[in-house]
Amino acid sequence: MPLRGVGHSKLVGDEAPFFDSLEDLDAWFTQPHSKLAGVFEYRPRPLVNGQSDNRGKLLVCHDYKGGYTESPSGICYTFNFWSLCDTFVYFSHHRITVPPSGWISAAHKQGVKILGVLILEHSESDVDGLKLLLGNVPSLSTDRNAASGSIPLSRHYASRLAELAFQRGFDGYLLNFESSLPGGTEQARALTAWITLLRAKLRSKVGAHADVVWYDSVIISGELRYQNRLNYRNLPFFLASDALFTNYFWPPNYPALGAGYFLTIDPVLLGNQPTVENVPSKVKTLQSVFTGLDVWGRGQYGGGGFNSYRAITHIDPQSLGLSVALFGPGWTWESEQDKPGWNWERWWDFERKLWIGPFHSGEIVPVPDPPRLPDKFPPYNEGPFKPLSVFFMDTPPPDPAKSAFYTCFSPGIGWSWFVDGINVLQTEQGWTDIDKQCSIGNLAWPRPALQWEGGERDEDLPTASTVLDMTDGWNGGNSLKLSVACGGSDADDAFFRCIWLPVQSLTVSPGRSYEACIVYKPSSDENVDLDLTIMVKPPSVKEEAQLTVGQAILTDLPHDWFKQELTFTPKSTLGPTSIAIGLVVGFVAKDLSLPCNFVLSLGKLAVYPSPPTPPISVGSPRILWAHFAPDPATDSLANLAGVLTWDTALSLPPMTPINPYINNHPEDARPAWVLDDALFQSRAFLYFNVYVSAYSTDTDLLDSSSATFIGTTGLDGHANRLYIEPQCLPRGLEGKVCLRFHVQGVTSIGEVLPWERCAFVDYSIKS
Repeated sequence: MPLRGVGHSKLVGDEAPFFDSLEDLDAWFTQPHSKLAGVFEYRPRPLVNGQSDNRGKLLVCHDYKGGYTESPSGICYTFNFWSLCDTFVYFSHHRITVPPSGWISAAHKQGVKILGVLILEHSESDVDGLKLLLGNVPSLSTDRNAASGSIPLSRHYASRLAELAFQRGFDGYLLNFESSLPGGTEQARALTAWITLLRAKLRSKVGAHADVVWYDSVIISGELRYQNRLNYRNLPFFLASDALFTNYFWPPNYPALGAGYFLTIDPVLLGNQPTVENVPSKVKTLQSVFTGLDVWGRGQYGGGGFNSYRAITHIDPQSLGLSVALFGPGWTWESEQDKPGWNWERWWDFERKLWIGPFHSGEIVPVPDPPRLPDKFPPYNEGPFKPLSVFFMDTPPPDPAKSAFYTCFSPGIGWSWFVDGINVLQTEQGWTDIDKQCSIGNLAWPRPALQWEGGERDEDLPTASTVLDMTDGWNGGNSLKLSVACGGSDADDAFFRCIWLPVQSLTVSPGRSYEACIVYKPSSDENVDLDLTIMVKPPSVKEEAQLTVGQAILTDLPHDWFKQELTFTPKSTLGPTSIAIGLVVGFVAKDLSLPCNFVLSLGKLAVYPSPPTPPISVGSPRILWAHFAPDPATDSLANLAGVLTWDTALSLPPMTPINPYINNHPEDARPAWVLDDALFQSRAFLYFNVYVSAYSTDTDLLDSSSATFIGTTGLDGHANRLYIEPQCLPRGLEGKVCLRFHVQGVTSIGEVLPWERCAFVDYSIKS
């Protein structure tokens, strides 16, 4: 997270990041814990026109350096291809892996489910393997229980794990049991029954979307035997779970064999199993079989890395319909980090090449020769390199009517922090905060899809490219810089040309009124004058416009930024529909023979429901109060540490005085006021900026404009608090007697609250 200073705690708070045993989990539950309020809730992506896609899905299993490596005062690995992904697993080798709150929020903003991990590895996990089934028994011998016949089942740990997922805000578990079961077949059968119970508890507590995914490891005999596809030996575990994640050691014919086996299973078993605790099961399809792919290439067909496309070609998510479980995408960082000249920019190029191809369209990506197959297999030719993105659908985030869409085009890292165009923090080592990650603009990055506006022209389209600009931003750590170059022209009408520059695709509901807002900074060479207008269109020129679009409103902002807003309403009656939001850019050439070059820096894009029309009253968010509790060991401002907390509220607009005895008749059926039913249902704030001022005397207090930025929230999943550490504070506190902490809210649509709707608290070392 953006914080002043270095060496900050990775996680400060009372929430354990993981558990190394079931005993640790039970100990954690001895104290009360409330649901984390600072984590975004999951919202599913709507189906366009009610139609589902039968192509295979993508599950990404994160295993970057064992997990829990994110640092608020350094640059770390981030994942930025959520629009291709259906499910994300935050993986580590602790008994119970809990996804960090920032990763949960990043996934949920884009409609992606995120799972934790329950792992049993090696024989030392045998006791916990039995405790899962028997509950928190006082003492346990694996030898005695393994030979005791039928194993009774307790709800204890299924309930604990469901409650943990609910409180932390994630969506289920990957079950990675890589240890033979001492109870053999009987324990394997009991385990499948317990998985069914866990699924029911999760769906009851977390929601109908919750998932349990079984990793292809233990088979029905209780032995650890990877099958590398769906078959008779792992079928009961698949049926008990929501999905299967196969192992990676498969030859090219295995995905099709597994798909064929799936089609022989009785459909009743795939969708109409008996329910547990009145929670219905989900219908399984070929999409429920995730074929494992290890990007590191360990035993993987094709060898992983930039050869990963070879394996996906045989999984064939587009035609066959099997899904892909991609393990270890952090390979792009870990395999390169020790090479000379390595830095974040070089990793970013490497990462995007794997996922979406090279920077320049048409550039050839060389791939190594894949490992040789045994002679019994025919030679395969999967063709030249293909990026991962070509195999999966690029899916828009949730409907802004359910959860406001906002992006500042952040990949989740940066070296600076901007507030309303002002650089309030500059760091040398950078920062990482997955909570601040946003869509980068799926229609503008990596390659803008320009079109002539107002009809085709004989001349070539301008060329365009986009980069993340870490040196400038509106709110956040960067902007998205689009560079456009158009050659000279001898056409009669070339003095004014116009292009459509789409930025983001979304799915919206018919009949709902939406507002769109874009913040940008234009610049151009001396030969060009620009005219820009925000616009909403169908995603393709072939599609008929089913939109009512209002007039754009332009507002000048500080530091050469501009804001445009408009209202639009989809008219389709077929259900949710796709749209594209962007800019229509008109450019006037002063000299037609000269090129026209210009740059657009995008700082913000937000789409959200239009506020209800009068007489419905809507609230304005504000910060109500702030409080600072110092650590007991604090003895001076220089080593000050403690917890800054605050509360937020909604303020209703002023109203006209009403006299119920004069203004209206007692039988008047019109209410004196009407409130919005969704007044408190939406998340009011994305995050909070925190500042501090230091004073020499208690009477020397100044206004907020002199304050120094010290950080943002987002690290620990708590909505309204920040742990203050000495390294956050500015230097030169000697002789100061009082600090004033200012808390500034940033709303769900990226608006920074004016100071009169923010709060502050004073702290004196004498108090």
